[in-house]
Amino acid sequence: MKSYLISVFAAVFLLSCQDKPSKQYKPVSLGAINTLAVVMDNDLWEGAVGDKVREHFAAPVLGLTWDEPLLNLEHMPGSVFRGTTRHRRAVLFVDLDTVSGAQIQEDLYASPQKVAVIKGKSEAELIASIESASEQIISSFKAMELKESQTRFLRSLSKETVLSEKFGVSMRLPSLYSVGKEEDGFVWIDREIQKGSMNIIVYEMPGNSFESDSTFVQDILHMRDSIGKKYIPGPDVPGKVTYMGTEKAFAPYVFPAEVAGKKAVEVRGIWEVVNYPMAGPFLTYIINDKERNRKLVLEGFTFAPATNKRDYMFELEAIMKTVSFQ
Repeated sequence: MKSYLISVFAAVFLLSCQDKPSKQYKPVSLGAINTLAVVMDNDLWEGAVGDKVREHFAAPVLGLTWDEPLLNLEHMPGSVFRGTTRHRRAVLFVDLDTVSGAQIQEDLYASPQKVAVIKGKSEAELIASIESASEQIISSFKAMELKESQTRFLRSLSKETVLSEKFGVSMRLPSLYSVGKEEDGFVWIDREIQKGSMNIIVYEMPGNSFESDSTFVQDILHMRDSIGKKYIPGPDVPGKVTYMGTEKAFAPYVFPAEVAGKKAVEVRGIWEVVNYPMAGPFLTYIINDKERNRKLVLEGFTFAPATNKRDYMFELEAIMKTVSFQ
């Protein structure tokens, strides 16, 4: 194990000292989206250090209907990390060493690839390094996985022009998606999956929307419920009105964001069908488009009963983040 990690640390050091990036050919990286190869000694993996890795890198994704990990972790000892196994796209090395710290390198063995190395002189220092560096490393892995997903979309893109015609924006939309509903100021795009559907809706709000900090979250929920009631009906139920609203039992997560170079708000939560037992996750971006004096709203939501939804929502996020303003 030590000899493999020493060679990795040496390679990382040499790469960091180069004035110019290497032009050496690198094979195409391998691996499913959101899968991380964790290379570390079995004793570390089975103990407190492994627990800390799992705590951060396999933490539950926010805004899903049940717990699913940020990344699927595939542990392997250093003796296994050779040949094409080194071509994994996302790699995390963790091991005891004479120094402590963390570093991320790109395209060490393949391309695209991110290799994160976490070192410590003791298990306590390893745990401290994981605590301090995990957020940055996870962010780096996620950015790579989003870019990889967006690159894969290029294999077959939709020729739909409705978003350009209605909103003056374009989006890298896979050809599996098609326009399901188009009305004044509202577009609903979806694709069928094995047990349901993946959906993207796009609409506009006035430029002066959401100006009150004290009612900001309530205004977002009111917006979603109003749009759902107007455009997204639920199943027919005698004597009841059904439509997509926001699950009231779970407060949504709201974060500042940037989309297409514009300030935005990211909202993650659970949608429900009012007056009907149906629910799922949603991800909303409210983009401040000052040039057009509007808030452009992009929302992705998944309907897939009794099915894991992390990867579906990740695809929707990757699509929405390709939006560009004309």
